[in-house]
Amino acid sequence: MKVILFGATGMVGQGVLRECLRDPSIERVLAVCRSPAGQRDAKLSEIIHGNFLDYSGIEPQLAGFDACFFCLGVSSIGLTEERYRHLTYDITMAAAATLSRLNPGMVFIYVTGAGTDSTEQGRVMWARIKGKTENDLLKLPFRAAYMFRPAGIQPLHGVKSKTAWVQAFYAATAPLLSLVHRLAPRYMTTTEQLGKAMVKVARDGYPRGVLESQDINRV
Repeated sequence: MKVILFGATGMVGQGVLRECLRDPSIERVLAVCRSPAGQRDAKLSEIIHGNFLDYSGIEPQLAGFDACFFCLGVSSIGLTEERYRHLTYDITMAAAATLSRLNPGMVFIYVTGAGTDSTEQGRVMWARIKGKTENDLLKLPFRAAYMFRPAGIQPLHGVKSKTAWVQAFYAATAPLLSLVHRLAPRYMTTTEQLGKAMVKVARDGYPRGVLESQDINRV
């Protein structure tokens, strides 16, 4: 497979990139980033792109791919609904609409989160916006689209969060996260399992369009 990856410098994206580079079924990874991912590999190429609402200048470089792993995301903490919608819904849909036009045979996998509100009617702002994003992605003319909803994610293999306080939390709670992952897989996955599951689902499919943490771990 040839894969496009968004969010390669974030915690989830780092883990997904690692598994893509390790998987022999993937021959090429194109990372679309605002800054370099900081990795070198014969499979990996990068496009440094500043405007995540407009891809007209790089469209020829985005054609000919089999899958997209969309791992961009921000916390809603401290953001207005308008700002969070822009960073979550608008940016995701701009990329997805472009890719669905250029690669109609593509599988699109979006990393969202446990608790996403598919009704779009709930009281929790981030969950409503994530739900609308999921719903509208599923309407696009991809060969298939899958929504990954991990709950807790344990970073492995040197993967780190770019947010200092988040990284400090993960470092301090690593033994507890490992225990939760073993005892309650419905509430915890790892960056390794998440990356491997995304590759496998892109390649082989899955019976449902929405995968919770238990589904991710089972895959």
